[in-house]
Amino acid sequence: MAVEMDSLGADLVGIAVTATFSQMAFAQQLGVGFALLSDWDGATSGAFGVRYDQWKGHVGLAKRSIFVIDGGGIIRYAWSTDDAEELPSLEPVVEAVRSLT
Repeated sequence: MAVEMDSLGADLVGIAVTATFSQMAFAQQLGVGFALLSDWDGATSGAFGVRYDQWKGHVGLAKRSIFVIDGGGIIRYAWSTDDAEELPSLEPVVEAVRSLT
């Protein structure tokens, strides 16, 4: 998917409520080829409305979610789930990015 997003001129960014050093190890181990950002204080997930109040005894974790944001900062596609084990369909994400070109 990253290659297709690159060909469409999109930038991929992963954001998680984890420390930067953890993300660096994760990216290296899995060969992640896009930026991973730390939302350690949960401000970003809170601002986007995708933060759990509580999940399995943990407070302030981010929900699994995807956003397509255009060059003007407008959200053109959004998906999130309360089930952290649910994986999103990526076809609507690719279509949303294609619609911006």
